[in-house]
Amino acid sequence: MMIGTLSAVALDCRDPRALAAFYAELVGGTVEAEDDTWVDLKRQGAQTLSFQLAPDHRAPKWPDPAAPQQIHLDIAVPREGMDDAEKQVLALGATLLEGDLDGTRNWRVFADPAGHPFCLCAC
Repeated sequence: MMIGTLSAVALDCRDPRALAAFYAELVGGTVEAEDDTWVDLKRQGAQTLSFQLAPDHRAPKWPDPAAPQQIHLDIAVPREGMDDAEKQVLALGATLLEGDLDGTRNWRVFADPAGHPFCLCAC
């Protein structure tokens, strides 16, 4: 039996509006904010992403167990569009953490502008 439903996934960051704008470009949606401490990215028929002000946020390191990733998002992209998707997220301000050097993986690991890891996964 379910106790409740997941209403949002929230990421701590130093600049909620900027990180919400990054993810709006990455996965779509509408940025909604009443102030600079909490910003929602509303997505029709999909999970809300929220961004919470954390002035002392320290970004996780990849891969480093001393500064673990805490959470990461998997973003599905068409297999044939993986290279284009990589170029687009890099242009938005993402950082490549782990690519597909030998062409055998179906995912690539990036950090968003606040340092949170996310993966582009071929579908």
